[in-house]
Parts: sequence; structure tokens; C-alpha cells
Amino acid sequence: MKILLGIQGTGNGHISRAREIVPLLQQHGELDLIVSGTEAEVSLSQPLKHQFHGFSFVFGKKGGVDKWETYKRMNLWRLYRDIHNLPLKQYDLIINDFEPVSAWACRVQGIPSVSLSHQCSFVSAKTPRPARWNYAEWLFKYYSPTTHHIGFHFDRYDSFIHTPVIRSEIRQLEPTNKGHYTVYLPAYDDKTLVKILSQVSEVEWHIFSKRQKTPYQTGNIHICPVDNVKFNQSMASCEGLLTGGGFEGPAEALFLQKKVMMVPMSGQYEQRCNALAASKLGVPVLTSINTHAIPHIKNWIQSRNNIRVNFPDETAQIVEDMVKKYTRPQAVLA
Repeated sequence: MKILLGIQGTGNGHISRAREIVPLLQQHGELDLIVSGTEAEVSLSQPLKHQFHGFSFVFGKKGGVDKWETYKRMNLWRLYRDIHNLPLKQYDLIINDFEPVSAWACRVQGIPSVSLSHQCSFVSAKTPRPARWNYAEWLFKYYSPTTHHIGFHFDRYDSFIHTPVIRSEIRQLEPTNKGHYTVYLPAYDDKTLVKILSQVSEVEWHIFSKRQKTPYQTGNIHICPVDNVKFNQSMASCEGLLTGGGFEGPAEALFLQKKVMMVPMSGQYEQRCNALAASKLGVPVLTSINTHAIPHIKNWIQSRNNIRVNFPDETAQIVEDMVKKYTRPQAVLA
């Protein structure tokens, strides 16, 4: 059996989840991998069948998306060409983690595909989101359209939604508490973070930076390049995680029983939805990192608000059930 997995390459969460999913899929057949996007710092150890430019939002330095840089990198003709030139007839099962090229290629060619993603949880009206409608609901629906959905979120809001995929490398960690706080806020530049967090001097901060290539320390702040192993070690031994409005990072920190504070990117609707869902669990949320945030950060540090979650290890069973249910009939007969 031949399987195709398309993975979004904006941010690190999709790739991180794929590192857990890929070995499980390889147990069921020959697996090809597609990645599209330009904003991930982590990668897969397995070779890729295709690497596409795709359509990525570029992180800014002031808490939001860099709209001008996103526009400059946009190449709609290339996206159109990649969609229409991607051969898919040889695959018995096509799976998609919010990746637009393979999703739209399936739609153009009339081939069924399965979303295995956090974003497809928003297909359900039961998934938390702000009361006011946002145009980004169109992105959930049309950015990577598929025929079937298997979603992940902080809670089981609907029948097709599961709790987060927690990577084996995270599940195997032994959490400790060395008192520092780990920071991953890729939409802010290092100078802004240092300026604000240096005013919360009673603790050490480990900032993981998209922009810094060599580690350095200033006062109570350590700035490190993004590195999967070092980040995991820092998070496993921290008191808490200060992070954006993503999904995988906060979920892993909650699993490790760490305090979490979230700062969703300005103008990023999905992150606002994630932050709202997390706030229902008790996670504090900031609107931005600035001087007004300092007292809230200090209150969070002084709090003992460790949230208990139940994220069981169901990934292998989810993958097995998906393969049985959605493999095209001719593959079963073969």
C-alpha cells in the first residue's frame, strides 16, 4: 500500500507532530512525505518526496504576522502549478496536516483525503472560538480542504476530535523544576523580550529565538537558538512556559504539568481560538508583550496554578483506525 502525508511547514508544531505520526504510518505501507512552507526550524529525519514553497505566513518582530514579508514571499503562480502538477493516482491513502498543495491537488483530481490536524478541529462549531466571526474561518475551510477529518485539540469538543499528540520524546521525559522559565515567542524579536523580561528579575528566563544563531546571556536572561533537544530539556526542567498561541507547545507543557502563559499573535485568529480554549482550562492569556504585561507576568510567576490534564497516548490507535477506515477500496482488494 502507498501512503502520502502532506505536512504544513509554517511553524514547528506540524513537523513535530509528524515526527510521531510518520513511524506509525510506515508500519502500514510505503510512505511518501510532502512539506510545504518556509517557517519551520525543525525537520524530519526521513527523506521528502517533495518540498514545496507553499503558502506561509511570516512571523514578524512585534507580536504579529509580517504582512509585507508574507506578500513578498507569496507566489500564487507557483502554488497553482504545484497543485496541478502533483501526481496522486498511485496513492491508496492521502493524509494532510493543513498542507495546501496536496489538499487542493486531491480536490482538483477528485481523490479523497483525510485531515489529520489541529486545524480541522475547527470544522466543528463546538470548538471554542471568539463570538465575533472572523474571515480566517475561510482559511480553516478552504486553505487545505479534505473530505474526511481527524482533529486534535485541548479537549474532545466533538466526536472526531482527540486530545493532543504528545511526542514519545516528551512522554519519556522526567519533569523536574529548576526554577527557570522557558520562552518561545517567535513573533517577537529578542530585544523586545529582553527589555520586558529583564524587569522580571526574580527568575531566570530561557528564550529560544528564531533569529539568534549563537547563545548568549544578559543578566537573568539566556538567549538560545531554536534547538529541539535543548528546548525539550529546558521545558522539562522549568517552572513554566511563556509561549505564543500555538497548540503543540502549550499542550506538551501542560502534559509535563508546567505552568503555561500564552500570548497569541496579533491578528492571528487561530491563535486567539487556541488561547480561548486554553483559558477555559485555566491558562492565563496576555494580549501582547509590553510594559503593561509585566505585573501580569509577575502574578503568574508567583501563582501555583499548575493545571492537570489527561492526554492519553492514543496516537497509534488513531492511526490504525484511520488506515482501516479511509484506505481506498482498491488497496484493500490488492
